[in-house]
Amino acid sequence: MIRKSPARIAAMLIALWAVWMAGTYGPLAPFVEAVKLRSSETAAVSEELKGVGLKEWIEAEAAKRKIEPADAVIDRVWKAIPGYNGREVDVHATYSRAKALGVLPGSADFPWVYRELTAKVRLDDLPYMPIYRGNPAKPAVGLMINVAWGDEYLARMLKTLDKEKVKATFFFDGTWLAKHKELAAEMMAKGHELSNHAYTHPDMSKLSLQRQKEEIGKTEALLKELGAGNKWFAPPSGDYDARTVRAASEFGLRTVLWTIDTIDWKNPPSSAVVAKIAARVGPGNLILMHPTKASDGALSGMIEAIRAKGYAPGTVSEALSPRRTF
Repeated sequence: MIRKSPARIAAMLIALWAVWMAGTYGPLAPFVEAVKLRSSETAAVSEELKGVGLKEWIEAEAAKRKIEPADAVIDRVWKAIPGYNGREVDVHATYSRAKALGVLPGSADFPWVYRELTAKVRLDDLPYMPIYRGNPAKPAVGLMINVAWGDEYLARMLKTLDKEKVKATFFFDGTWLAKHKELAAEMMAKGHELSNHAYTHPDMSKLSLQRQKEEIGKTEALLKELGAGNKWFAPPSGDYDARTVRAASEFGLRTVLWTIDTIDWKNPPSSAVVAKIAARVGPGNLILMHPTKASDGALSGMIEAIRAKGYAPGTVSEALSPRRTF
């Protein structure tokens, strides 16, 4: 047997004491605490799951994670509001993925797999009525850009949208669209949505039903010529009556207005536009703007403000769709 000298034993004890001190009070302390915490969490999960299989745990958790769908409704103030699909855990798919990955139940990165639950009442099930907003449960915001005259700032706004990787819905006045078909086609090719803003930018309620149909129909013909699968009509200046909604419906179009108006045609400072959106934007909102100096300068800031609140900026169709963003 090899005997250790008292000096060697003392040195070993000092070294062990130094390691203990470093782990308790020194630079190793955070690492040691993290290991302890992870060990305690694993032990707690293991204790909780004694006698419970992985699939049974997933089934129990799935009930807590289920979200019921919201039906489309007609609201006294907001008129037609689209529905929003719910979700539920796909137990079989989740179990298969977790087992394949070897992930422990209760892990922060547990690989949940969901499927959508379709609302019983959809927007298409409602009578034709104006739409001012999407479902308030959907964290999405629609960008409406009405184009009736001028293109001085349009190219710059398109560059901003490209840079931010955001698509918007452009509502075209027919007389403008007839002169800018190539530009409109380029916009559509980039993924932007092209929609109807009448032909000569009239106050629709002042026209006969037949004239309203002509205004919508002429612009719709131009959109179809471009191959745009349009679903929306935005009345110029927000002026409409029941006949306008009826006229649009005869082309299969829903009449869309807005939740928040930038009022950019009054040429406010871009900073004021951004501040307004940051203060007022909410889930399902539709934001109205035009290719103006104010909105050109504010667009990037508006997108940033929308995202800062956890909402996804995009087209009107995306905001009004019942599909979940998860």
